Amino acid sequence: MLNKLRTAALAVCVAAVGFAGTAHAELADILEAGTIKIGIPESFPPFGSLGAEGEYEGYDVDVAKLIAEDLGIEIELVPVTSKQRIPFLETDRVDLIISSMGANPERAKSIWFSSAYAPFFSGAFASTDMAISSMADLAGKKVGVTGGSLEDIELTENSPEGTEIIRFGDNAATLSAYVSGQVDVLVTGNTVAAQVSADNPDLSMETKFIIKESPAFIGVKKGNVDLLQWVNVFILHKKLGGQLNTFSEKWLGQKLPPLPSL
Repeated sequence: MLNKLRTAALAVCVAAVGFAGTAHAELADILEAGTIKIGIPESFPPFGSLGAEGEYEGYDVDVAKLIAEDLGIEIELVPVTSKQRIPFLETDRVDLIISSMGANPERAKSIWFSSAYAPFFSGAFASTDMAISSMADLAGKKVGVTGGSLEDIELTENSPEGTEIIRFGDNAATLSAYVSGQVDVLVTGNTVAAQVSADNPDLSMETKFIIKESPAFIGVKKGNVDLLQWVNVFILHKKLGGQLNTFSEKWLGQKLPPLPSL
């Protein structure tokens, strides 16, 4: 009986230690630390990429810097790939993810989302002489997409039999594959395709069809209620004040459209 009591007491102590050691990047903790770590796109212009001066730049980077400015603290930018976004948030390697991330029920099982802060849609893009007008027309085509992205999920669930989906590790590799002719169709975001087309006018690329309207949301670790509330007020304030519209015109070449709130 004594051994059983000792075992039970030890189990309680272990559980208590485990609970005490859990990291929570709540708003108060961030303010006390004086630094916020924000995950931004590693190579996904115009949302985030390494600029000519060796520093990260883009829509998401500007939003991240503005958050730190409003909080009155320093910022540590953490470049992430599509597949790293949620794991980095869950393991406390970042406090927020601002990386052109769409919200869906599957991702919402793992993290929380703010209200939308940026416009975005996913589409299929190919040369003007290629006859494609719907998902059904992808059969028999080589389609390039970044693995783990929202576009990858949509393609996997809805593309017809015979579609050859070729997944790449990051957006830079996906775009390179399309430009070099390794794939027939590029499935990505509208802003990315627009930049590819501008950089490579000989490609004569056009939008074939829209796959999904997917505004971008800020990712917050589950349980960080105060941080989520603050971020939502921040987004509302910057929409009303015009700062997000300025970022949209600067990086996306369009006025900020109406965005959904959660």
